Amino acid sequence: MLMDLRIGVCGIACERCPRMRSGNCPNGQVGCVPRENRFCEIATCAFQKGERLCFDCKEFPCQTTRKGPIAFGYCEYISGKG
Repeated sequence: MLMDLRIGVCGIACERCPRMRSGNCPNGQVGCVPRENRFCEIATCAFQKGERLCFDCKEFPCQTTRKGPIAFGYCEYISGKG
């Protein structure tokens, strides 16, 4: 059975995020979206660049994505730049 998944700005399915699962997501049940966020450089960067997902950015992968939560090598692989 397929379910609707919320995909955070970093590309992680919110339903698998440890913060969401523990009830400690700073965005509540909405999940991570592009906005100024002192806890997430990826969300702030996407907000500043007008991107919904960091994967959509022409600069992806970049130094901000290198910090995680997804392995940088995988980011390079899926972008075709690795």
